Amino acid sequence: MPEQKETILHFPYPLNRTLFLVGMMGCGKSSIGRRLARIYSLPFIDADQEIEKAGGADICYLFKRYGEEDFRRVEERIMARLLNGKKCILASGGGAFLSEATRKTVKEKAVSVFLDAHIDAIIRNTAGRTHRPLLNVDNPQAVIRELLEKRRPFYEQADISIKYKEETMGQLLRLLVREINDFAQRRKK
Repeated sequence: MPEQKETILHFPYPLNRTLFLVGMMGCGKSSIGRRLARIYSLPFIDADQEIEKAGGADICYLFKRYGEEDFRRVEERIMARLLNGKKCILASGGGAFLSEATRKTVKEKAVSVFLDAHIDAIIRNTAGRTHRPLLNVDNPQAVIRELLEKRRPFYEQADISIKYKEETMGQLLRLLVREINDFAQRRKK
């Protein structure tokens, strides 16, 4: 019997704010965000692409050229601009939510979702990728574990948290839509 392709219906977006996706690099913010944008008929914005446009180069080069501190300052300004723009699905960079200013703006202007992928999935999704400046080291798995440990307390401040390990994209999207709808219902009360 041929494998049946999972389909996702289109739903009205139940929130009046941008949906801001946070989590570790490799957790799926961009791929999940693109699909959520189709489900909700909203624009999708990848913050890393916006940083590359503003900097005129790829993230890896900008990170190396200006260092992490300056890179994070620019990222913070770009996040503020995007969060003050039109409602959208916004995939942030892995370190963007560490900024207190960005978290404050997100609280005022968006609903944040922590995509809490299992560490094995993150390691698998980032393996061999050279466009991630923090992972261009001899032992990227150790860096991922260390970064996740440091960043988790910030990510856990998100409005919604979704844990996943081996779910299909369809299962994950259905879970996200349900959680977003539940969150919207709780906000109305």
